[in-house]
Amino acid sequence: MVHAADEINLAMETSGSRACVGLDPRPDMIPESLQRVALDAHGDTAEAVAAAFTEFNAGIIEAIAGACAAVKPQVACYEAYGAAGWQCLLDTMAMARDAGIPVIADGKRGDLGSSAIHYRESFFGGAPGFGDKPVTGGDAQWLTVHAYLGSDSVLTILDDPAEERGVFVLVKTSNPSSGELQDINLADGEARGTNVADTVAALVHEWGSARLGQCGLSDVGAVVGATYPDDARRLRKKMPNTLFLVPGYGAQGASAADALAGARSDGSGVLVSSSRGITAAWTKTDTDDFAGSARQALDAMNADLSQG
Repeated sequence: MVHAADEINLAMETSGSRACVGLDPRPDMIPESLQRVALDAHGDTAEAVAAAFTEFNAGIIEAIAGACAAVKPQVACYEAYGAAGWQCLLDTMAMARDAGIPVIADGKRGDLGSSAIHYRESFFGGAPGFGDKPVTGGDAQWLTVHAYLGSDSVLTILDDPAEERGVFVLVKTSNPSSGELQDINLADGEARGTNVADTVAALVHEWGSARLGQCGLSDVGAVVGATYPDDARRLRKKMPNTLFLVPGYGAQGASAADALAGARSDGSGVLVSSSRGITAAWTKTDTDDFAGSARQALDAMNADLSQG
């Protein structure tokens, strides 16, 4: 069994990349050639969209394998297309795993009791069947979660018997209105921090303190947006052993330096996400070579981060 943080850390070392490629397909991102094949086979249906998404993701995964540290399918992009979309998500995760790329399911889940267990089973596998063996589920290594319901939500989702899965807890997100809740100062801030984000950060550190891999990082990670670099630096002090998943680079306006603001003193501990900046790169060219364009965009991101 491989600790979830160790697997990400190894992927960073072997690929020389801190990049996480977001697999967030939308119909307007799919080249016409793939659309036509899917429409001919399935008509104008959810099955056609899902089939095109699967082919698109297969090309992207083949192109970026060995040059990124992880992929992150946004679950909503698939769920919108019902059963066909969910199957596409499962197939996409399997393709990435077969290519040796760690998978982060970006589902932002959180619930209690059996519901939390079912979320775990949905993305990590292990749902019980009628016999002795579990039936097929997802095969992600990580799942994004929210902490609003507290430890008995987060830790239940994390409590995977295989001990090789992890969660990224939303701490300070990259969207402009995140401060409406996350920046609220708390009356009992002295206990854990000064605001909501600080409080969640303290909990993340507490939850992960006994769950460290050999690399020194825990399998309880944190989502910390690149658009708030000062917050990232402050939050790093509260979460010294936490892997940061960092959205906001590129399309949302954050620079490489912003994205790396939350790195540990040795430069480790950050995984920088980019989605449409890579997978939709072909739309800004005169070609429909979506896979080649994605690899070029990823190479440029890697070079940018290496200088940041």
